Amino acid sequence: MTTDVSTAGRHPRAGQVVLLAGLGLVVVSAVLLVVTGNTGIRYSADHDGTVPMWSRWIPALAGIALIRLIPPTSDPRWPDPVAPYREAVPLLLAGIAFAAVMPLLGGEPAYTVLKLALLLGVPAGVFLAARRWPPRSRPGPAPPDAAHRWGPALPVAVWLVLSYATPLAVPASDWGRTFRPVTLVVILLAGFAVNALLEEVFYRRWLQTRWESLLGRWPAIVLASMVWAAWHVAIQGTGRPGVDLATVVVNHGVLGLFLGYLWSRYRRMWPLLVVHGALNAMPALTGL
Repeated sequence: MTTDVSTAGRHPRAGQVVLLAGLGLVVVSAVLLVVTGNTGIRYSADHDGTVPMWSRWIPALAGIALIRLIPPTSDPRWPDPVAPYREAVPLLLAGIAFAAVMPLLGGEPAYTVLKLALLLGVPAGVFLAARRWPPRSRPGPAPPDAAHRWGPALPVAVWLVLSYATPLAVPASDWGRTFRPVTLVVILLAGFAVNALLEEVFYRRWLQTRWESLLGRWPAIVLASMVWAAWHVAIQGTGRPGVDLATVVVNHGVLGLFLGYLWSRYRRMWPLLVVHGALNAMPALTGL
């Protein structure tokens, strides 16, 4: 029987270490926030409003459970990268560098320039070096079956309902009302392209997929989630490094597990973009 590269990597012991370390970081971060009385976490870079950290876990964990309960007929088989180490390692270093350098910058446009350079420019160079630009994710033209195409619909719908239409929803913001409708649409679309689209392509489609071939599914999901979470310290931090890192780990890190599992199980981009886009636009849209 052929082993699916999305579930079993080449280095299972290293994968176990990464998995335990990542999940341990989530637990330690949650305990730290409880002990220090910082269980209210920021949910937007546009203001200092907070919500209880557990309110962000419930939609993500519910989505993960539904993905597990409603699996596709079979996991999509993706080929190993042409040069897994030469692709996976530079992408990981680019993600780490993005998280490390962001807090040193003074805001826009430096943030966007750095993001484009590290999350788009570095991958372009890596894939060109491997003669694989644009990077091909499937070895052949076979379309996904109905389970892969529509399987993510219920987990995504439940996440949206829990996040928007229950007491778990973040407080509404008047930020969107300060712009003309056309201006607001342009701002949201630009933010969607630079944030949701670019980040999901980099952290899940490129970074996570390549580390899956080396470490296995869940270690790669955890690794990509932690690297993705870390950069948010720069835009949602409060100047307390330990608390700030713990906050993004229990917030974005846990959400990243949901996004990563969606990607690993279905290999479809639209669910990731819907969730990430809705997350970023949530305060503005609820305020409207």
